[in-house]
Amino acid sequence: MGVGPGAVATPINTSTMDNPALLKKLDSAIPLGRMAQPQEIASVVAFLAGDGASYLTATTIIADGGLMQSSPGL
Repeated sequence: MGVGPGAVATPINTSTMDNPALLKKLDSAIPLGRMAQPQEIASVVAFLAGDGASYLTATTIIADGGLMQSSPGL
């Protein structure tokens, strides 16, 4: 199993987070209106590692705030 995260507020996105115009463009492309916080992705990973996901196999959980559904091609 795997997790497919969208944009997450981590150092890899520093250049976007430090540029108000780029951050606004990204946030407006995400239906939830913002990047994920690392803990939000960690919660998905913890779910997959726990008993709650014991019957899931061969799947990827997309945790991207809806970005894949509406991306304008960032």
